[in-house]
Amino acid sequence: MADAQMSSPPLEPGVKEYLSSVDVLLVTLIGGLVVYWVVFYKKREEVVPEFKKLSVQAPSSSQETSFIEKMKKTNKNIVVFYGSQTGTAEEFSNRLSKDARRYGMKGMAADPEEYDMSELSRLTEIENSLAIFCMATYGEGDPTDNAQEFYEWLQETNNSLDGVNFAVFALGNKTYEHYNATGKFVDKRLAELGASRIFDLGMGDDDGNLEEDFVSWREQFWPAVSEYFGVEATGEDCSIRQYELVVHNDIDVNKVYTGELARLKSFEIQKPPFDSKNPFLAPVATNRKLNKGGTRHLMHLELDISGSKIRYDSGDHVAVYPMNDTSMVNKLGEILGSDLDTVISLNNLDEESNKKHPFPCPTTYRTALTHYLDISNPPRTNVLYEIAQYATDPKDQENLRKMASSSAEGKAMYHSWVQESRRNIVAILEDMPSLQPPIDHLCELLPRLQARYYSIASSAKVHPNSIHICAVVVEYETKTGRTNKGVATNWLKNKVVTDNGNKSSVPMYVRKSQFRLPFKATNPVIMIGPGTGIAPFMGFIQERAWLKQKGKGGGETVLYYGCRHQKEDFLYQEELEEYERSGVLTQLHVAFSRDQEHKVHLALRTCGI
Repeated sequence: MADAQMSSPPLEPGVKEYLSSVDVLLVTLIGGLVVYWVVFYKKREEVVPEFKKLSVQAPSSSQETSFIEKMKKTNKNIVVFYGSQTGTAEEFSNRLSKDARRYGMKGMAADPEEYDMSELSRLTEIENSLAIFCMATYGEGDPTDNAQEFYEWLQETNNSLDGVNFAVFALGNKTYEHYNATGKFVDKRLAELGASRIFDLGMGDDDGNLEEDFVSWREQFWPAVSEYFGVEATGEDCSIRQYELVVHNDIDVNKVYTGELARLKSFEIQKPPFDSKNPFLAPVATNRKLNKGGTRHLMHLELDISGSKIRYDSGDHVAVYPMNDTSMVNKLGEILGSDLDTVISLNNLDEESNKKHPFPCPTTYRTALTHYLDISNPPRTNVLYEIAQYATDPKDQENLRKMASSSAEGKAMYHSWVQESRRNIVAILEDMPSLQPPIDHLCELLPRLQARYYSIASSAKVHPNSIHICAVVVEYETKTGRTNKGVATNWLKNKVVTDNGNKSSVPMYVRKSQFRLPFKATNPVIMIGPGTGIAPFMGFIQERAWLKQKGKGGGETVLYYGCRHQKEDFLYQEELEEYERSGVLTQLHVAFSRDQEHKVHLALRTCGI
């Protein structure tokens, strides 16, 4: 809560008003500071905008950050920028750039972080040009990491974008307060700067059906593009390969990627700083089951970050890079009749593209399917559309193409047969024996396996050399009778502290969050965290306990916690009750939804603070 404004009290009756020598000295000092500020500080402050302007000047062509020059060189007239945190927006951008060819145009997907976005006004130099933006919103209305600089540039610039054509598709989740805030801002700001919106803002809701939202928008978008530019669809309905396969029969094994995300051998020779492209291999110090009973498995992990120079704050997230289940990888290789240990590269057919490979290459099919590709989630409609050509049964081919269409029947079929039944690519190939896509094309089409984010369940004040994770293992039976397992949680569950005498490790990095305790330790805090949602609050409580021990605390701390059964899954029960006894937790309110005949859920009541 902001401090109330303070005003000077009136002089009491009878107090004489006069200037003493001390007053004169103070007035002189204040006057001198004002003069200094006006003459020197103000002048220095005025130089700052000039410096900022220099940083956004168009770079020379040798810097290779000009998307305009790249478009001219490759005869592209559509650029699709993506702001992507989990890879979905990037995937949509690739689909839109490939679509362009079907409408007699040429597109390229582009990461705004890699280009000088102040060149956007130069898009008018290219005939029939169009900029499309697939922008995801992260956290509390924030842009994704790779779109942060572009977002800030849009906020600050007054560059005219007259003559620039654009369209925006936003990705978000309606359950969050700032739904699609980044996409909305980009759409609004581009129009304010004079750009021409050629199609309405698309709104994708991940809480509903993001894929269906995108397909519906896309099906209306391209006819609008055709009408705006006066072009006609070519009718080209064949698969367009973006990468070519190269098989390496004789290659130095030291040049083959084995799971690294960017730098070869980065897992063998660890060098800070550690981030999304250079994760730290954190040894597992603790891995214990939290719940005392029941069929679920709730776990507490502690990752050792000693010597990594990684710093974190309570409320931050830890990103973990998991591996796919070995049995699923082997099954996929068996179905497709492929030697998974073949060393391959998939090379971009567009030699000018910044993205040379869909994943680190050269590598083996086994490594790609284990570390780099998502084989556990139901594939999106574009994958079904592309692999349909490899079905020898005409009925299978028809059904796959129908599910990839925007027709009501196709959407219903995709929703029922793929999404509700949780059919991943392995299940689809098992249930359609006539479908035999080449493994290299499948590897080109499958999305990247993404990092999983967990709220850190510890405070760096108390645990500076470790990061704690609290998670529930995802495992359930699907409508097809198969067992569906969460990729990361099942992988983490099996991360024992020592494995055959070696320490188990987890590739990870820390992502900063806006979720924080109040700056003043005396401010009261109410926390609501049912189930594993208690994770960030364990860090907060630990920090409040540390502050109290240092004599810096004092603010009331109230926790509302709920779970299914008190005797089964009351997470961190002993710790929480001890915090309550010691006065760190002013109030602890709990509810156990299934300890009685009728379900009872957590209800808030006045805390008296």
